[in-house]
Amino acid sequence: MSETGSRHAVLVTGLSGAGRTSCLKTLEDAGFEAVDNLPLALLPALFAPSANRETGPPRIAVGVDVRTRDFAVDALVAELDRHGGRDDVAIQVVYLDCDDDVLIRRFTETRRRHPLAQDRRVIDGIRLERRMMAPIRDLADVVLDTSQTSLTDFRRLLLERLGIDGERGLTVTVTSFGFRNGIPRDADMVFDVRFLNNPHWDTDLRPLDGRDAPVAEFIARDEGFAPFFANLIGLIEPLLPRYKAEGKSYLTLAVGCTGGQHRSVFVSEELAKRLKSGGHPVTLLHRDVARKASES
Repeated sequence: MSETGSRHAVLVTGLSGAGRTSCLKTLEDAGFEAVDNLPLALLPALFAPSANRETGPPRIAVGVDVRTRDFAVDALVAELDRHGGRDDVAIQVVYLDCDDDVLIRRFTETRRRHPLAQDRRVIDGIRLERRMMAPIRDLADVVLDTSQTSLTDFRRLLLERLGIDGERGLTVTVTSFGFRNGIPRDADMVFDVRFLNNPHWDTDLRPLDGRDAPVAEFIARDEGFAPFFANLIGLIEPLLPRYKAEGKSYLTLAVGCTGGQHRSVFVSEELAKRLKSGGHPVTLLHRDVARKASES
């Protein structure tokens, strides 16, 4: 991507309603020329290297989904394969995913029709699109689940995972979550901490979360925490340089408890703190901590 005259292209795709417009806007703010819903027939021209070698490598972001004129999954896969391995163009594919219920809510709130559900239920269109887009998701360089991600977190994660702005290398994302709300779609490794004593059953601790000192002290006193955490660090730390050596640009570690309020939050905080102290770039997220918990 750094060679003079080469083109850095980001293809933004995924499920309708998952945040393609926000993604393109973020890339535009980062210096990309953004184009949305470009007909597939014009992609080869955009992917071509720049003729102007004076201004450095141009950067372009292209939004493509089922609404794109002449869109076909097979044709898009073939176009990406055709450009694979070339030195004059570097194409990264960003696939935006999202939970069905969140997509339904977004379409309902905006009163927009799903492009594949003109004469049927929204959920039918979402399911059809998910099946259609599966081959694109499989070849994506970056998969981002926008179901419970704030716009600020989304922008940070997108730029980090594309290696834009800042040091390239392995960026670790540690996220807490509640199993009852589903496992994060973009998790590379998932750790279940529901075996730890649950602060939810203490009425004084229930309104707090794992970032509060009384909750942290409660969980840390559990005789199972210290050996578990030592083994967790012993597992993860030796893997990070190996992932980096293999060229992996990001790794998402998901820590889950029942509701994502107490145990997973505390363990995620401790894990992120330990990895940062080891010199690793770490992004810390708490996916479900803002939810009102009935049991965590």
